[in-house]
Amino acid sequence: MRRIVIPLVCCLFGCLWVGSSAAQERTTILISYYSQQGHTRAMAEAVARGAQSAGAVTVKLLNVDETTKEDLLAADAIIVGSPVHNANASAEVVNFINHWPFQGAPLRDKIGAAFVTGGGISAGEELAQLNILHSMLIFGMIVVGGPDWTSAFGASAITGEAPFEKTGTNTSVAPEFVKKGEALGKRVAELAVKWKRNR
Repeated sequence: MRRIVIPLVCCLFGCLWVGSSAAQERTTILISYYSQQGHTRAMAEAVARGAQSAGAVTVKLLNVDETTKEDLLAADAIIVGSPVHNANASAEVVNFINHWPFQGAPLRDKIGAAFVTGGGISAGEELAQLNILHSMLIFGMIVVGGPDWTSAFGASAITGEAPFEKTGTNTSVAPEFVKKGEALGKRVAELAVKWKRNR
């Protein structure tokens, strides 16, 4: 059972309840990612900026290795990011999801979303996104994509094929993909705030 602390203020005229409620608590958005070369981290940071722009939310940006069970349980929305490996999420992300708490469905009704980075156009980005979203559905989560048809399964970035490739040690992603990451983060955060308020 969730514990709600309501402060009690006493004065000469008796005691007054100073209200607070679960609806007034900040919505928590967890962005958990694995990044091999830095591109997925750049997208994760874009998603975080978008989520923060939604207003009264707490955004946690963590590598999958840093993310704890407590982080997952405390989140109202979970956004997972991965590089594309063989048209799938990376082994590190798959292993991360395989260790989510399952018994009793504690992640049920949390909002879920995905973002990925891939080396080339049509190199498996949408398949990797869907693999993450399919896993979230197994946990009873409510999955969402980006704000329009151009990012229907979430946000993605292409990093190794013209005209989007970067040279040298630059691990940034093209501005059009950064915007998609920001839009995904904002949409998820706005939906999570509404969902928490109305539950």
